[in-house]
Amino acid sequence: MSEKSVPQEDTEVIEGIVVGVDGSDQGLCALKWAAQEAKRRGSILNIVTAYTIPVFAASSMDAGYATLDDQLIRNGAEEVVRQARAAITEEGLTVRTYIESGDPSGVLLDLSRQAELIVVGTRGRGGFVGRLLGSVSSALPAHAKCPTVVVPLCVAKRPEDDPEIQDRIVVGVDGSDRARLAVLVAAEMAASRGLSMRIVCALAPVSGALAWMPATVDQEAVTADVRHQMGIGKAWLQSYFPELKIETDVIEGSPVEILIRESQTARLLVTGSRGRGGFAGMLLGSTSQGVLHHSKGPVMVVPDGKDPRLETRQQFEDRANGL
Repeated sequence: MSEKSVPQEDTEVIEGIVVGVDGSDQGLCALKWAAQEAKRRGSILNIVTAYTIPVFAASSMDAGYATLDDQLIRNGAEEVVRQARAAITEEGLTVRTYIESGDPSGVLLDLSRQAELIVVGTRGRGGFVGRLLGSVSSALPAHAKCPTVVVPLCVAKRPEDDPEIQDRIVVGVDGSDRARLAVLVAAEMAASRGLSMRIVCALAPVSGALAWMPATVDQEAVTADVRHQMGIGKAWLQSYFPELKIETDVIEGSPVEILIRESQTARLLVTGSRGRGGFAGMLLGSTSQGVLHHSKGPVMVVPDGKDPRLETRQQFEDRANGL
């Protein structure tokens, strides 16, 4: 096996799933999830690690010391990818490994322009995933060009036949096109896996959410309207996935708490990268760490994008309103 540098422009093109590893248990958990997903999709699995030279070494006036330090660190990175490659047990899976010197989050963001999926763990030992979900925690999910999956370490400890886990994918929505795009991506995954789909919307109590809201606002009326919109959305989605079992629910409470609770029984939790403030807005806002670090299962964040199916959503709304 040979390790490669991450492809640059006009060179080799990355295809398939990219997983970031750093030698930690968290990275190994993400690797195993990514390998299983690549096997299901028939995709190439790209194992990537990145490292940076300590500032004191790179700025040292002793050039020989800096060079030695660079080689020692690279040797460690090579060992990380060798161990990761050896941990892959799926047969018939095409695996490629890459080592890059540079900021880990920047490396993955660059690769997200070509990859179909980026996978990382929640926390690492500080070299790779630790950086990704440390001070720059929002960089990858919020700015990646392809969906990002964050896999918590607890996934590795769950038995395959855990009775608590239901065969479904859960999607958090807030009525935005970004959330609808996430719904489409989740539906495609659910249909291909033979899973069902649960679409949930968190609705904080109006009186507690907006202090300036007039007292005449009827919480029940707001809830009823959201349920009506979700019914329209379900009909729209079902037109593209007629065989997919879909359920919808409106839940009063904190979006973050609801997301974490839903993750306890879902195979995968999916949300858009940004929204009006419900699920997606909360996920990548000030409470993003709470969701990503405390989720009980994998979380997929779908970036903003275009899909011609989004344009047909209005037709279902007009029909439901008798227009």
